[in-house]
Amino acid sequence: MAPSERLQQATRLYWTARRLREAHERALHPDWSHLEVEAHVRRIFLRAGT
Repeated sequence: MAPSERLQQATRLYWTARRLREAHERALHPDWSHLEVEAHVRRIFLRAGT
């Protein structure tokens, strides 16, 4: 697999993981707005490497 293909695969995997986590958080917190869910998931992913 060429490096550009690997990058595309990694990018797709990342965004798929984000969408799945957003769906999970919406199920856990149905009262949260779309922006609250996005902000929460963003914080989770920013801290994922630490």
